[in-house]
Amino acid sequence: AVTWPLVASAQQAAAMPTVGVLWHAGNPSEEQPYFDALIRGFKDLGYVEGRNIRFEHRFPNETPDRFRDMAAEQVALKADAIMTVGNITAPYAKNATTTIPIVFLFVADPVGLKLVDSLARPGGNITGLSILATDLTAKRFELLRDIVPQLSRVALLYNSAEPSAGQYLKEGQTAAAALGLNVMPFELRSLDDMERVFDNMAQAGVQALALGPGGLLFQGRNSLQKLALGRGIPTCGWSRETAAAGLLISYGPDQVEMAHHAPVFVDKILRGTKPADLPVEQPTRFQLVINQKTAKALNLSIPGSFLLRADE
Repeated sequence: AVTWPLVASAQQAAAMPTVGVLWHAGNPSEEQPYFDALIRGFKDLGYVEGRNIRFEHRFPNETPDRFRDMAAEQVALKADAIMTVGNITAPYAKNATTTIPIVFLFVADPVGLKLVDSLARPGGNITGLSILATDLTAKRFELLRDIVPQLSRVALLYNSAEPSAGQYLKEGQTAAAALGLNVMPFELRSLDDMERVFDNMAQAGVQALALGPGGLLFQGRNSLQKLALGRGIPTCGWSRETAAAGLLISYGPDQVEMAHHAPVFVDKILRGTKPADLPVEQPTRFQLVINQKTAKALNLSIPGSFLLRADE
């Protein structure tokens, strides 16, 4: 009888599922507000860490070797499911295991990246939520053209380490040609190189900037907005969080809600559903956010009709 509580405790620990989460930045604060939204999503489904679920968070800090090693760590832990956040993380997890279920979040083009066979029928051990990042490039160019007078030269800032970088550049060049704009790509592979890249933009006479997808640009969003503002460059991001950091405008899906929703996939997997039977989800509602403080600092007058289109 004395041993019963110990046996019961051991059985409960053994039955508690482990979920690995492979982020992209260096710590939880750099992943906000998505970190809290993800945990809140699990709580809303009844999962409380230490009581009926165990999380193994990993923060590679945008370092390729650490992505690889940390994905391998989560496989070695025999996690019941692995979640990946961002374009760059999902391929590392997919290469690390063909058996542990994987749920990706914020992936631009899961079919193009060969993560899934199709959105409706993912196949294999991976599924999740697509963000349509590259698909919205043309729309972001249009928005910049609507508020920047006589816009002709638009910069594209991208990280070549991002798996979707090539597709982003292709989409950007096609969109710019259709709108009669001259697109100017600028590569950023390290936050330490950001000031030099923005100096090059200013010297090239860039009139506006659209951000490419990826965790590196999100991680450096606060420094990015200061450098852009200091050089008088209106910038369009891809989430409300980028506009809140000080960029002029942003257009994209509600990423906080996506992070909050992602645990639904894991819940279904823990209950027995196979990832191959869970279609990839795409956002259906997009937010246009304007930072009027930044507009004032750039001496830009936002048309009333444009303000009426904004969600915030």
